Amino acid sequence: MAEAVGDGEAIEITWTFEAPRDEVWREWTEPERFADWYGGPAGQVPLDTVSMDVRPGGKWSLVMYTQRGEIHWDGEYLEVDEPERLVFTVSDQPDEDLYARCTVVLSEVGDGRTEMLFTQTGPLPPEQVKAATRGWSSFFERIAERLAS
Repeated sequence: MAEAVGDGEAIEITWTFEAPRDEVWREWTEPERFADWYGGPAGQVPLDTVSMDVRPGGKWSLVMYTQRGEIHWDGEYLEVDEPERLVFTVSDQPDEDLYARCTVVLSEVGDGRTEMLFTQTGPLPPEQVKAATRGWSSFFERIAERLAS
């Protein structure tokens, strides 16, 4: 279940997962899990390309293969408050130093379910907000599928 709001350079998506908060946290912080869902149904992320040092100041990176070709993603963890809050930067254009800031807040909502509030702020041109929101939503659909199995 999801609700998405795109506003200028900001994306906000609220998603409820049928899984405990610790499980959702691991989807964001364990390379094997992250590689499986990041990229959604259209992207492939080989596990051997994923590097995650999940601590404030730690770096992360991966290589995704899509119809667009090979995409290098990287960023830095700014805040790590397990299992509640993760803040990190992300870019598919690290050579241009264009990093967005993503915040993931996980809240227990009862019955073993977890609500995730995901936000991403700039630099994202307004004409790309809808596509980026669809992209993140497809990633989160994959997390939901993984957690349901």
